[in-house]
Amino acid sequence: MSPLAVHDGIGLIFDMDGVILDSNPVHMEAWGAYLQQQGLPLSALRPERMYGKRNDQIFRDLFPDESPEQIARRSQDKEAVYRELMAPQLEQHLTPGLREFLEANRHRPIALGTNAERANADFVLDAAFLRPYFWTMVDGWMVEHPKPAPDIYLRAAHNLGLPPRNCIIFEDSYSGVAAGLAAGARVVGVTSTHGDFPQLDMHIQDFTQPQLADWIARQRPV
Repeated sequence: MSPLAVHDGIGLIFDMDGVILDSNPVHMEAWGAYLQQQGLPLSALRPERMYGKRNDQIFRDLFPDESPEQIARRSQDKEAVYRELMAPQLEQHLTPGLREFLEANRHRPIALGTNAERANADFVLDAAFLRPYFWTMVDGWMVEHPKPAPDIYLRAAHNLGLPPRNCIIFEDSYSGVAAGLAAGARVVGVTSTHGDFPQLDMHIQDFTQPQLADWIARQRPV
């Protein structure tokens, strides 16, 4: 058995942006292109207003007087720009060691839990040929409350048929970590967005870190 394989009774739930792939630089490029089209500077979007949030929350900050329909259209337009930019470079943005980690657990319960739009999740899973690993996917528009509320992770755990306490969540944002902890899950921080997670006892730069295998070996269902 691979040292990266989790024990029976343990499930894995992955955030997407910043965990499955280092997409933040491309998202910022897409935001810059989109905001320029709207006559706004990139400085209108501060990082703390973006990371770990659902697009409608971000656009409501930028365009507070617009209707939900207008906000939804803006979100779709911006993400279309992102997918166009990411498509030719997707493979190089995948987090190191991700494929090996997924392969080591290919017969374990694995879910995707993301605030992102469904079109982006479908794009990543299909274009990177990752979909066969994932039993279920919960995106930010399938629940009433996105992260930092626990709804996404509670639903993902339910879909895996596991209690949240027996799920390991991989997150890169403070709001995502808060969501995972609120769900009652075990959370591993991925330092692609933030350099440290004081509230966690485990964080990694990527899935090649030796300490991940040691930590995984200690995780048992309860």
